[in-house]
Amino acid sequence: MAIGIRLFSERVGEGAGQPVLDADNAEELIHVQPGVSIVLANHPPQSPGTLYISSKKIVWLSDVEREKGYAVDFLSLSLHAVSRDPEAYPSPCIYAQIETGTDEEESEDSDSESADILDLSKITEMRLIPSDPNQLDQLFEIFCECAELNPEPIEGEEEDHNWIFSADQLGNDVAEIEDPDWFTSQNLTNTIGHSNGDHDLARSVLELQINDQRFEDAEEMEHDVNSSSHQ
Repeated sequence: MAIGIRLFSERVGEGAGQPVLDADNAEELIHVQPGVSIVLANHPPQSPGTLYISSKKIVWLSDVEREKGYAVDFLSLSLHAVSRDPEAYPSPCIYAQIETGTDEEESEDSDSESADILDLSKITEMRLIPSDPNQLDQLFEIFCECAELNPEPIEGEEEDHNWIFSADQLGNDVAEIEDPDWFTSQNLTNTIGHSNGDHDLARSVLELQINDQRFEDAEEMEHDVNSSSHQ
């Protein structure tokens, strides 16, 4: 899986052409939107091109320079939204955050880079500006549909319910902390928030495990008290 945004120039057909798709992996073209400008991080908008949305990725191809284009997989998008707030950006657009696989501090450095330097490995934000703002809602819906076709892979799929082991590891760490409630409330999301759709179930199971342990402790204390009273 490619991480981040990358250069893309593989085209077929005459004129501006269309992007080459990965037919071997059943990639299909879902939508074509002409007249779209692209903005990467804090760099200025690039000349309008054509936006191609496939079942696997987003491709923007320049209408002016045939060798110029960018692509980003849906698996690399951590967020996408419609932006119409002029204080956030002057033009209505689709705003997207991109996972680069690099350290957060290195990625944030891209905001201070010169506008003449474009290091794609550090680009964490992308804006797509259609010439017709009325197309934004439709584009957003297509983004959502295609994102659902590309769920984030679960690490260690060969193990059933692998998130339960993470809960066990949490339990070991909790024992080393004076206030386990603080640890759970502060860190539960970070640990289970990446379980790709199962985080609500995982959260419920973990809370159930914790509550069960508390009930067991309470029962033991009650038993000890009763034993002492009978003596």
